[in-house]
Parts: sequence; C-alpha cells; structure tokens
Amino acid sequence: MIGFSCGYHAILEADTLLMLGTDFPYTQFYPEQATIIQVDRRGENLGRRTRLDLGIIGDVRATLGALLPLLEDKRDDKHLKRFVHHYQETRKGLDELAVGHPGHKPMHPQYVAKTADDLAADDAIFACDVGTPTIWAARYLTMNGKRRLLGSFNHGSMANAMPQAIGAQLTFPGRQVVTFSGDGGLSMLMGDLLSLHQHKLPVKTIVFSNSALAFVELEMKAAGILGEGTELVNPDFVGVARSAGMFGVRVEDPGDLPEAMAEAFRHDGPALVDAVVNRTELSMPPTIKLDQAVGFNLWALKAVLNGRGDEVIDLAVSNIIR
Repeated sequence: MIGFSCGYHAILEADTLLMLGTDFPYTQFYPEQATIIQVDRRGENLGRRTRLDLGIIGDVRATLGALLPLLEDKRDDKHLKRFVHHYQETRKGLDELAVGHPGHKPMHPQYVAKTADDLAADDAIFACDVGTPTIWAARYLTMNGKRRLLGSFNHGSMANAMPQAIGAQLTFPGRQVVTFSGDGGLSMLMGDLLSLHQHKLPVKTIVFSNSALAFVELEMKAAGILGEGTELVNPDFVGVARSAGMFGVRVEDPGDLPEAMAEAFRHDGPALVDAVVNRTELSMPPTIKLDQAVGFNLWALKAVLNGRGDEVIDLAVSNIIR
C-alpha cells in the first residue's frame, strides 16, 4: 500500500537480492525466485522476513571487505536501464498528481508534500507519522544523500513524527527539521507542541489534516470493509499552536499554500502549517492484487446498499477530476 512500483518490480525481477544489515519488514516486496543473501550482526534477524539461500552472521563492512576482491565486474546493465526508465515514468506520473489549483478544495496531499520538498533545505531532516504521511514522504521527498528521513517503519507506531523531530532538532540544532504529521498522530501527542516552544526548537510541523485515520480507511476499503470509527473531530490546531507561542497558519486553498509554507519555514522558531487535504485521496499500491480489487468493489457495493453511495461518488470525483 505504501511503496513505489518501480522499486517493487526491480526487486521482484532481480536474479539476486543481497541484504546488508537490514531487517526490511515489508514481506510483500521480497522476490519469490531470486537468490537471497542476508548479512547481519544479529543472528536472530536472519530469515526473519523471508526465506534465505545464504545467511551470514557478521559485520557488514568486514564481510564486504572480504567479498569485493572475489567479484567480477558485470557489464550487462539491462536490468538497471530498464528500471531507471521505469522510475522516470513513475516519477512523471506521481508528479502529475501533485497539483494544486487555486480555489480547488480540498487540497491534494501530494501537492502539500511536493511543496514541502521544494521549500525544505538541502540537508533537512524529515520525520513522518505512520499511515498516509509515510506514503507521501516516500513518494515526494527528494533524498539527495544529505537529507534524512525518520519514521516508525518497523513497528508502525502512531504519533512518532513529533518526538522523533524533537530528538533530531536537539541533536542537530543547526539543521532544519520538518514533520509530516497526520491529524490523528498530532492529536495523540499534541502536548509536545509545548516542548517545542519551551525548548525553543524551530521544528516545522506540517499537518495533513483530513479529519480521519485515512490509511486505516484505505485498508478497510481494500479489504471490502464498510469502515466505522475512523472519523476524527479535530481541535483548532493553529489556535493550540499559537497559544503555545508558536507560529501557526491554516491553509485550505491550494493557491495559498506555497507562501504560507514558505513563511512557516522562514519563521525563527517552531511553526505549524495546518493543511486541509482531501480525505478520499487514493494512494495506488505498487501492484494491485486480486484480493484488493475484489475487496474494493465489495466495499463500493456495500456503501451503495447501505445508503452511503455519496462516499463512492466523492472518491471517484476526487481521484478522477484533478
């Protein structure tokens, strides 16, 4: 549900997958036919996520030092060229979704993420909440070798972005720190806004405000479940931020977003941007499986039969008319 289609297919169609010190948790991304080798200092991680052809307990640096002299250069770059092209086409398609037209409400969350990416410093540290903020971070942040992305990528713990941002800003006081916060995640640890003000931490908090646990709703749709209990009644985030001594601005119109976010980034201190985004935005998974397609159609049928056909119409309009 989260990833990038080109990365998914590049790994799926690889001859060999070499895992170096990683405990990559997304099992649906592992190839079925490739030779899989895993190197890790922690033996308990070997084979934890996927079957292995070879597992090595050892330090990655030392292992690679011993391995590299034994390798021969490979001249065939067909696989690389194919998936670089795949990436370029996928990137083009994703950027076409990251649009914002003045007066067209609610905003597309992709546009919010892309705007933040364009305005953030070259060495910015980002922290993203779980759920849809992770999706937009994965798809729209340009990681250039100097930037850093923090998240709860193994455990999927809610409300992780703010405490991670606080720790990053305290550790690197001279670097820009930006959160991609869900409204659900921020609400869980909203008291940490006081910590930003008290410790004079200039963290920039971007709230993807859709009044819902949107990723949970998306998973329910894919499973054919007519969702309940995911709607959020949000507080006035800007009012809370200002009462804590922070800069705060609420943005509903896409035409106002670039200047509002630029002002927040220029502010000498903590700042919050409450960006009201589309609740029914679909994030297409790397590949659509049969059970997801069946589940989604089942959800649509249930919605119509239960008098909630307006949800189906809203979803179609939001994702077809941009």
